[in-house]
Amino acid sequence: MKWLSWGGVSILLSVFWGWSLFAKDQNARYLIGETTDGHHQIELACNSCHVAPFGGVELIQEACTSCHGAELALAEDSHPKSKFTDPRNAARVDLLDARYCATCHIEHRKDETHAMGVTLPEDFCFYCHEDIAEERPTHENVPFTDCLNSGCHNYHDNKALYEDFLVKHADQPALGVNPHQPARNLLEQVIAEQGFVEPMTQAGADHPASLDVSSAILDDWLQTAHAQAGISCQGCHQGKDADDWVEKPGLSACQTCHQMEAETFMQGKHGMRLAVSDELPLSPMTPAMGRLPFKLESIDTELSCTTCHGAHRFDAQKAAVESCLGCHNDEHSLNYQASPHALLHELEVAGQGNPGTGVTCATCHMPRLEGARLQRSKPEGSELEAKAVQVMHNQNDNLRPNEKMIRSVCMDCHGFPFVLDALADPELIRSNFNGQPSVHVKSIEWATER
Repeated sequence: MKWLSWGGVSILLSVFWGWSLFAKDQNARYLIGETTDGHHQIELACNSCHVAPFGGVELIQEACTSCHGAELALAEDSHPKSKFTDPRNAARVDLLDARYCATCHIEHRKDETHAMGVTLPEDFCFYCHEDIAEERPTHENVPFTDCLNSGCHNYHDNKALYEDFLVKHADQPALGVNPHQPARNLLEQVIAEQGFVEPMTQAGADHPASLDVSSAILDDWLQTAHAQAGISCQGCHQGKDADDWVEKPGLSACQTCHQMEAETFMQGKHGMRLAVSDELPLSPMTPAMGRLPFKLESIDTELSCTTCHGAHRFDAQKAAVESCLGCHNDEHSLNYQASPHALLHELEVAGQGNPGTGVTCATCHMPRLEGARLQRSKPEGSELEAKAVQVMHNQNDNLRPNEKMIRSVCMDCHGFPFVLDALADPELIRSNFNGQPSVHVKSIEWATER
């Protein structure tokens, strides 16, 4: 009888603790350590990574690739899993099992987490490349802890730093001949796809007659690309039923037309909490949840499309600078307004600079890319999306490591040698690139010497 009692109690306790481990808002007590910068916002949605209560490394790997797999494919991952499942590399797998993300990136270990916001061994390159100093005299006396420094090697994506690329762009000047960012063209693509689209007038505002809509709201709407594309009030506010009016449309309404932007928004820190499973929904991100310095008045602001763009006006210019500086309070952000980039933006807005020559916060952190470069978010079979130049709304996409900015952003305006040195200079980054690089990366010289 005693054994039955103990067994019953054990079962009840197992059910209780198992339920509470995966129940909403109960998980904080079970965290075994602080999560990294990349995951801390979703740390209470444990099943985002731990897809099964007793899952092993294979299930953790599934969780990693469900979020990052397409990104690695787009980057042409230079160390894919297939390299380590090749029988010829079996001996290396015994030393470093790089088939699994969690071999190097381990959560809940604060003392191993780097400034990049991930856990990462500093010398893992040694296991496969211990003879590099003998093969390349340029690498003699270079410690393995320096492999991942700016301008050297990016484990997952070396395409901006391959030797052929270094040599090809070795002689580029600091500033290009025609520096500018590509123009967004979604409206033009819609018109080309659908034929002539008649812009809306105030008479086309089809809100319910019982709803008192101010002239200011209507004026804002009429100035947008939405009105130019023939999108009326119902285009955003209509619910599932024809007579269902949604007072404050959410992300799903925007996603109807802006699928790439919505999906990449949910891949970045601004929107990643909204991408968590419906089984464990999380509230929208607020600056209070972040780990960077933020302005006190913005701490409790929930982030959505209209937080940055505003409702009805959907002002992309406001979203590109003013919205960013309305929250971010770190040195890099605060120094923007005194930077050469900000001056270029002011000149463009004033009509004294050519279109695309201004540089905003969004220019670098939310770059304009052709749809083909955003294929992980491209709707199946959508030729329109593939041709359009749209904005990458995952503001973390090119930050870790910052060499990912080279091709997608910096080289629109600057030569490669200048970019390489600038991105390796922490003080220059802190000043928001107000000045010249004081750091020099020797990668180009090493490549040209070879």
